[in-house]
Amino acid sequence: MERTEIERIFEAYFEKYKKTEGDRSSWSAFWTEMTGEGVLEINMTKCPKGTIFKIFVDKKKVAEVSGWDEYFKTMEVLAAKRPDLYDPDRIFSDMGAII
Repeated sequence: MERTEIERIFEAYFEKYKKTEGDRSSWSAFWTEMTGEGVLEINMTKCPKGTIFKIFVDKKKVAEVSGWDEYFKTMEVLAAKRPDLYDPDRIFSDMGAII
């Protein structure tokens, strides 16, 4: 799946499922993917600092990055290390199906 399509789907998912972080200056939405390789959670937060992604594997934070460029770099590394955990075609097809 192309980067622009991933961004479009995740942004639409965020708009539909976002929750406030308390003071209404920060909003988050997350996606959880369970595979035989483990559990991947991707949390997107929009706040005054910009768009922040927090990546968790098996409930442990493995990365926190700012912006789409850093997200894609981080996920490329994760996919290389654990290819059965992060499959963007599967994840974003599923995400797109529920928006």
